[in-house]
Amino acid sequence: MNAEVGFIGLGNMGLPMAAALLEAGLTVTVFNRTAAKAEPLLVKGAKRAASAAEAATAGGIVVTMVADDTALESLTIGDHGLAARLGKGGIHLSMSTVSPSISRKLAEYHAQRGSTYVAAPVFGRPERAQAHQLWIVISGAPAAKARVRPLLDAMGRQTFDLGEDPGAANVLKLVGNFMIVSAIEAISEGLALAEKSGLDRAAVAAMLSSTLLACPLYQGYFNTIVKRAFEPAGFKMQLGLKDVELVLRLGSETRVPVPMASMVRDRALANLARGRADLDWSAIALGALEDAGIKIS
Repeated sequence: MNAEVGFIGLGNMGLPMAAALLEAGLTVTVFNRTAAKAEPLLVKGAKRAASAAEAATAGGIVVTMVADDTALESLTIGDHGLAARLGKGGIHLSMSTVSPSISRKLAEYHAQRGSTYVAAPVFGRPERAQAHQLWIVISGAPAAKARVRPLLDAMGRQTFDLGEDPGAANVLKLVGNFMIVSAIEAISEGLALAEKSGLDRAAVAAMLSSTLLACPLYQGYFNTIVKRAFEPAGFKMQLGLKDVELVLRLGSETRVPVPMASMVRDRALANLARGRADLDWSAIALGALEDAGIKIS
């Protein structure tokens, strides 16, 4: 593969994703607000942009992997935003977990300037990004999706096309994350109940994760919660709360009650109040233990 691409956002996920593009033979220009985070990529041959806008070239492709709607919008809109920089024929490949509404808004904004917005959020933790094993969901204009497909193939193991609505991929991403955090809450409550009843939590997890719940999601979070291995965070509590709040917002917009999301939101807020913002979002299990009166070592 011989192409140039910009990449903005080098956090826990963005860094290995950008590295995968370098390994695939692309010329990658990177930008991150904390400049030092780009150093591992510069060693591998990446170029450093002086600003987010400079990571984009006229008619080119720029990937964004940023924290939230506000960050994405601020990068995109305005005289010095990505849409203006890309211009006619350019593609903005947004891989962040953001709301469907911001994707639709930015897609329209790009279209007015001759560029195209494609949503392609990902499923997978940093270790899966490092192994190029992400699952990617994509939506947007067919021609633009075809053009970015080599990038997606370099970063992920499988891509699922949700059609032309630029917000569709974001809906699926939020639904998926909602189901994941609901599973984490169920594991947390179940293990707290077992432990308070005198059972060994590791034995309970071993039985369930090898039989009734023998799938990677449950196996991974059983292991994390049993060991209480919430640091370093694969996905921080603060970001998890943001995603749950996006689920609640989507539920309100579509008139779909999501009572589990409300409960998990409160669980995350309680953990943030206890200073756990930087722990992995599976640390909501600590709240279940505290509610049960179980001493946390």
